Amino acid sequence: MVWERETGKPIYNAIVWQDRRTADHCAELKASGHEPLIQEKTGLLLDPYFSGTKLQWILNEVPDARARAERGELCFGTIDSFLLWRLTQGKSHATDATNASRTLLMNLRTSSWDPELLALFEVPEQVLPEIKDNAAEFGIADAHWFGAPIPIHGMIGDQQGALLGQACIEKGNAKSTYGTGCFVLLNAGEEPLQSKNRLLSTLAWRIDGQASYALEGSIFMAGAIVQWLRDKLGIIKTASESESLAQNVPWSQSEILVPAFTGLGAPYWDPHARAAILGMTRDTGKPQLAAAALRSVAYQTQDLLLAMREDGQPLEGLNVDGGMTENAWFLQALADITATPVRRAVSAEISIRGAVFLAGLQAGIFSAFTDIKTLVAHDKSFSGELSQADRESYYQRWLEAVAKVR
Repeated sequence: MVWERETGKPIYNAIVWQDRRTADHCAELKASGHEPLIQEKTGLLLDPYFSGTKLQWILNEVPDARARAERGELCFGTIDSFLLWRLTQGKSHATDATNASRTLLMNLRTSSWDPELLALFEVPEQVLPEIKDNAAEFGIADAHWFGAPIPIHGMIGDQQGALLGQACIEKGNAKSTYGTGCFVLLNAGEEPLQSKNRLLSTLAWRIDGQASYALEGSIFMAGAIVQWLRDKLGIIKTASESESLAQNVPWSQSEILVPAFTGLGAPYWDPHARAAILGMTRDTGKPQLAAAALRSVAYQTQDLLLAMREDGQPLEGLNVDGGMTENAWFLQALADITATPVRRAVSAEISIRGAVFLAGLQAGIFSAFTDIKTLVAHDKSFSGELSQADRESYYQRWLEAVAKVR
């Protein structure tokens, strides 16, 4: 989002994370040899997923935007930053280190805006928010909004909030969130880990100036696939119906759905791949499509876990959350294909817990970072039931299907 510093009015519509309009520009930058530098400095890869090229696009495409930005008349921010600006009536233009780390503009080791990256993406530094710790004095929500002034003490990126909310605060702990997309984060400790398998190195959080890092795999389509079944195909009326539909479809089904509706995320990072349903027969119907859709999320998760294993980061278990985790059939499929114990959080909305804990930590309600452990509980666990031979056979079919859509 880019907005006027004086009025708070956006100069252009917000560009969401799934938007692919800068795919060609990313490809040009990659062809010019810039990706190694970007990965070294940010832990990220060149993909439209991140906001740096989107900010560059707005400054280039909206009339007079670049000149106004250079005069200091405009503010840039991810939505956390925009909300903070609004809540404080323009008094605070800031972001936290985790959200800043996803822009392609922040140096991962210094947690500061990087001059070389700002030059590469043609971003004037005066449009950028101040980067703060995740537990910090972000400003005061104006009394106009809630009837009383309320201090804002905590801010964190969605997936990092879930990592903290699941109490994955020790090196090697991991969680997977199944919302619109799917995001697997593994706590990598106090040193950033550069993946050899096209995963991301990202900030987990920064507390009292001390950074902790995470290894991340990102899938663009998870719960969004179920929405597609509901809103575009019309084969279900509610998301929960997908579970009962898929109930009796065996793993040996011929149908495979590759949900590359907006390209493929990690570890492929292919913005030009497109979705396909393969292996349909005259017996293919609603149950088979529902099962193929749900299993595609499990297959994509296995892609990420295998990449983490090849990076020397094997997972002993996976803590899961997000709206899709209410579907027990899906979680059993996840445990089956990954051969990894799956533990479901009591609440699907775990990112909120992480953000609120940070606010409580800053406000003195909690005395130590480890206090988050007392808030965490899981309500059900799932273990894999497939044989190794079957698991490998089904997963190989998935890899062959992915190769066909790329």
